[in-house]
Amino acid sequence: MSNRRRPLYTPDRRLALPVTRRRVLGGMSAGALALASGGVLSACGTEGASQTEASCDSDDLSAEEKDVIWSNWPAYIDPIQQDDSTLSQFEQQSGISVEYNDDVNDNSDFYGKVRNQLGACESTGRDMFTLTDWMAAKMIGLGWLQELDKDNLPQVQANLIENLRSPSWDPDRKYSVPWQSGLTGIAYNADLTGEIKSFEEMVTNPEYKGKITLLSEMQDTMIFFLRMVGADPADFTDDEWGEALDRLQEVKDSGQVRQFTGNEYRQDLAQGNIVACEAWSGDVIQLQFDNPAIKFVAPEEGMALWSDNSLVPNKAEHKANAEKLMDFYYDPVVAAELAAWVNYICPVQGAKEAMTKIDPSLADNVLIFPDDALLADTYDFKALSPEEEQQYQDDFARVIGG
Repeated sequence: MSNRRRPLYTPDRRLALPVTRRRVLGGMSAGALALASGGVLSACGTEGASQTEASCDSDDLSAEEKDVIWSNWPAYIDPIQQDDSTLSQFEQQSGISVEYNDDVNDNSDFYGKVRNQLGACESTGRDMFTLTDWMAAKMIGLGWLQELDKDNLPQVQANLIENLRSPSWDPDRKYSVPWQSGLTGIAYNADLTGEIKSFEEMVTNPEYKGKITLLSEMQDTMIFFLRMVGADPADFTDDEWGEALDRLQEVKDSGQVRQFTGNEYRQDLAQGNIVACEAWSGDVIQLQFDNPAIKFVAPEEGMALWSDNSLVPNKAEHKANAEKLMDFYYDPVVAAELAAWVNYICPVQGAKEAMTKIDPSLADNVLIFPDDALLADTYDFKALSPEEEQQYQDDFARVIGG
C-alpha cells in the first residue's frame, strides 16, 4: 500500500497531500469489504477467466510504435508536468512517449476495470500497471500477465535490493518489478504512551482498550496474528490460519480495537484519538513532519514487507517499451529523485548514496532506506489460489465486520 510528492518538504506541499495510495481494501467499510470478497474477488475463480501463455498470445509493436500506456496510483510519482521530471527525462532519453494515468485507486476496484478483458484475452488498453503484491499474485495465477524479458532489465537485475528479489508469489521475478515498497508495523504517539514493543502488547494491554486501530487489509493484519500464534505467514496451514483468526476474534470481541481502518488512522493518531495503531511506514514519515511525537516501531513479531509492482498484462502492445521504462527507474540517481517525493522504501541499491545529494536527512531515514537487520525480520503473505483468496477474505471480513 503511496501518496506523496515533492523533495525537501515544504509546508505548502504537506497541506496539499492527496489521499494515500495505501488504500487497497483499507478505505472500505466492513460491509463493502464483505461484498468485495464475495463479489469482485470471487470472479477470479469463475470458469473461463484463467488464461495461459498458449491460450493468450500477445504481439509487441514496440519497434514500430514508441509509446507506453501506464496506469499507476494517484500521486505516486514526481510531478509529471515539470520539464525536469523523471518521466520527462525518460521520454527525452528513450524517445518513447508515456501516457501516464493515475487510475489505480484500489486494487480490487482496478481489478474490476480489467477482469473482463483479461479473462477473455482482450486488450485492457494499457501496457503496464502497478499493483500490490497480493493482486499481482492473483493475476499471475490467472495467467493474465506476460513474462518479462530480463535482457531488457539490466539495471533491475543489477540494482534490485536483495530482500525483494524472491517473493513467494513470484520467486524469480518473472512477471513483476517493484515500483516502491513499504513496511507495516506499529505507530504510536509518544505524548500519550511509552514505546509499544510488540503487536501482542498493543492488542492485549488494557491501558489501550478502545484506543488502537488495526488495518482492514487482510494480508497486513493477519501477518501479525499468524506470527502471534507462531506461524510463518509465507507458509502456514489451515489449522494455523484458524488459530490466528480465533485470536483476531478474541481481540475484536474484547473491545480493544477502536476501528479497523484504511489510512484514515493517520488523522486519529495525529489528533490523539488513539494512542497506537497498525501503520504503513510512508504514512508515518509524513506525520512526523508535523508531529515528531509520532513514532514507528518494528514490533517483536517482525513486520510486513510489501511492494507495489510494475506488471505487463496480456495483449499489451508495447511490452519492450514498458520494460525500458521499468529499467529506467532502477538507475540509482533516478530512483533517489523519485524516493524524495514518495517517501516509501526505495527498492534500488545505490539510491541511498544518490539521495545524499538531494536530502541527506532522507538518506538516513530507515523507513526509506532500511538496513539489512531491519529487513531481515520482515514477512510477506504466501501466494494464494483464487479459491483461497476468496475464503480468507471472507473469513477476515466476517470477523472484523461481525
